[in-house]
Amino acid sequence: MKKIAFIFPGQGSQTVGMGKELYERFDVAKAVFDAADVALGFSITEMCFNGPEEELRKTFNTQPAILTVSIALYEVLKQHGIVPHIVAGHSLGEYSALVAAGALSFGDAVQLVRKRGQLMQEAVPLGEGSMAAILGLERQCVIDICQTAQAEFGAVQAVNFNCPGQIVIAGSKLAVEKASEMLKAAGAKRAIMLPVSAPFHSTLMKPAAEKLALELSKITVSDAGIPVVANIHGQMIKAALEIEKSLVSQADHPVEWEQCIAQIVNFGATTFVEVGPGKVLSALTKKITKEVDSLNVEDSLSLEKTLDYFREVN
Repeated sequence: MKKIAFIFPGQGSQTVGMGKELYERFDVAKAVFDAADVALGFSITEMCFNGPEEELRKTFNTQPAILTVSIALYEVLKQHGIVPHIVAGHSLGEYSALVAAGALSFGDAVQLVRKRGQLMQEAVPLGEGSMAAILGLERQCVIDICQTAQAEFGAVQAVNFNCPGQIVIAGSKLAVEKASEMLKAAGAKRAIMLPVSAPFHSTLMKPAAEKLALELSKITVSDAGIPVVANIHGQMIKAALEIEKSLVSQADHPVEWEQCIAQIVNFGATTFVEVGPGKVLSALTKKITKEVDSLNVEDSLSLEKTLDYFREVN
């Protein structure tokens, strides 16, 4: 039997209107949105469907919104008999993966990522931190130049190893700008400033990681029912204690996404389904490996395409 991997997107994939079709078509999707509204004490459903966009873009709203849409889509797939053998998620998406693996309850997860967003924003005031995508340079070159820039301009480091030739850096605004100039001079094809509200996964997030550990201690983290590939090292984890540690470390450590995909391929998964808004991870998967079928589910059209695929292979 073919092994299926579900991968869940992180911040940046949000759009006003996401999840609305599924909410209207499937009771299981509606139940997830309703549960999120109850857990959060306000209507994240209304924000997902109608915005306004500037509110949806605030990290403490983005995080629970994307998690809710992702899990609603997951429940629809599950209702159709499509379930994963292994899961992973990019940054915030790791929380969606853990809900799918049974390690976190949805109610706890949606409250936790709302708090995670608040803690991340508090760690670095708005406008003081920055992130940039660096295209076309080797991993070690980016790491080395960031270290040089850090010595002169302040905190900056490589924080997302997304795929060959795509690495994201983060840190203080000036340091990221200076490092980007240095990386372009070293041969980077492009350095694209990202529209984010904090320098995620950088050392500047250490205060957020410490407070997140406290929040995690208040909820139940269970052993995962299937392997979860962790961002911090790209290895499979299942034990509750390991999961808790990895979520704390993830806040102020780089996302080893390329390694995560390599691990899933090594596990034997031949079909990848991106579950959540956007197609960012599907595009990255295609750049990392040519050996797998890559699908995504974000709306009715993509759902039907994915269901057709599984009908054909079965």
